[in-house]
Amino acid sequence: MEKQNLFTMKKIVVLGGGISGYGSAILAKKKGFDVLLSDAGRIADRYKARLDEWEVPYEEGGHSEELILEASEAIKSPGIPDSAPVVRRLRERGIPVISEMEFAGRYLDGAKCICITGSNGKTTTTSLIYKILRDAGLNVALGGNIGESFAYSVATGSYDWYVLELSSFQLDGMYDFRAHVGVLTNITPDHLDRYDHCFQNYVDSKMRIVRNMTPGDWFVYSGDDEVILRQLPGCDLRMRQLPFAARNTAQRGGGAAGALLRDGRFTAAAGGASVEIDTAEMRIGGLHNAYNAMAAALAALAAGVDPAQVRRSICGFDPVEHRLEPVAERGGVLWINDSKATNVDSVWYALESMKRPVVWIAGGTDKGNDYEPLKAFAREKVHTLVCMGLDNAKLVGEFTGVVPEVISCGSFDEAMAAARRAARAGDAVLLSPACASFDLFRNYEHRGRCFKDWVAEHA
Repeated sequence: MEKQNLFTMKKIVVLGGGISGYGSAILAKKKGFDVLLSDAGRIADRYKARLDEWEVPYEEGGHSEELILEASEAIKSPGIPDSAPVVRRLRERGIPVISEMEFAGRYLDGAKCICITGSNGKTTTTSLIYKILRDAGLNVALGGNIGESFAYSVATGSYDWYVLELSSFQLDGMYDFRAHVGVLTNITPDHLDRYDHCFQNYVDSKMRIVRNMTPGDWFVYSGDDEVILRQLPGCDLRMRQLPFAARNTAQRGGGAAGALLRDGRFTAAAGGASVEIDTAEMRIGGLHNAYNAMAAALAALAAGVDPAQVRRSICGFDPVEHRLEPVAERGGVLWINDSKATNVDSVWYALESMKRPVVWIAGGTDKGNDYEPLKAFAREKVHTLVCMGLDNAKLVGEFTGVVPEVISCGSFDEAMAAARRAARAGDAVLLSPACASFDLFRNYEHRGRCFKDWVAEHA
């Protein structure tokens, strides 16, 4: 590709050629900008095909810094850290670096966004909200971390609602964009390697979900999460608030709005409408999914969905892939794929939900985890811990003496075979890693698919 004269009008550079990047580049092209997409690695063939279809110039295998620094604005993919040299150079030049959300949000044409963030529960809550709105017949798109690129949907479709799962990395690049309904599921330590190992920096990123909200907007949040509650006094909370809780009755909103779980049932109320749901009728179990369902119900009611439809959709919702996903039962052993549990809090909820004795498979790239909160459930429910990773020393050290048997395995196949040998009829084999996947796998989806394929062939 020629590396000169790429920019003839307002110059937009997109950093990263994944789903966020190609969508942003295509939207910029459609809106008449002079665009260059630049990726330091390799761009997937399916994304190249779309870029070629839209005649978007791109480069891979390195950055042409002299061209990038000519940009009027840069759109950064969430996987690129702020510490990347090309990002630092852009900021040194005073060139704005924004997220896909910020850019695509400029072209909504009256559409509204329901934005979901949090350390845990994002994907299930987002998927639930999308299902409810779609089942209700609303003209809705799914995007952010799941579904299609938000920017690509804006470029190629015409929707009334966007349901967006947002990571802290996406929120970091959000300045003028606003959520019409913002959902904050919880905040627990995660991704601290991207935040100078400072939890407050990560908290500050998550709290950006309320940025720019107006009195006509809605904020759905956990009234049981002490981290969130400590942050609220310092926030500009002009919007309508909808807390959900199972423990903290005071955070139910005085009974007028919000959701409260009691004795396995919850009532959610927003905008003068309410719905009552018995969690025993839901296909997804555990306390964490009760929280997710409360958040989804509140968001859907805020969007104007009929309460009866909210109840039908929540009760008919199947587990999300890679999140406490029952894979198969073989010889009385239930195999469960919870590969998406990449932090301690996610594993806490997974272990909390287990009704069988557990063979627990954990491990991967540790993110500075504190495993202490897991030890009570591990003592109570886990008889064998299989540590799967290139460096298992921390896991082995933390759980030796807590779990009767701890097995260290340096490969996936070794770990799965060890789990099969340890499992007895009536047990559950739970893949809930508490760690990132990058030591042995491309991502958590790859890890989860490998688990399911192995169970299908060998269990």
